[in-house]
Amino acid sequence: MIPQLVTVRGHRSDGRRLRLYVPVLPLLLVLSPLLLLAVPAGLIACLATRMSLAVVPAALRGAGRLLWALPGTRFEMEQGRTALLISVR
Repeated sequence: MIPQLVTVRGHRSDGRRLRLYVPVLPLLLVLSPLLLLAVPAGLIACLATRMSLAVVPAALRGAGRLLWALPGTRFEMEQGRTALLISVR
């Protein structure tokens, strides 16, 4: 299942809470033109470094498995007075 919503919660240094809701599908649609540029650039980089193109499907498969594993993930970070919590639904 592809994640639908990423919630980012944090505390600013002055103690106020910050909460952002990021919908995944609209973000992917907005960023998809960049993906169309990134794929040919990656293929050119593979050819320039003489890397076998056989690793490309494996890398895409790994990225897909990572994407499918994201729902339910929570990431917490604290540094000093700043705290950040990211949860994927």
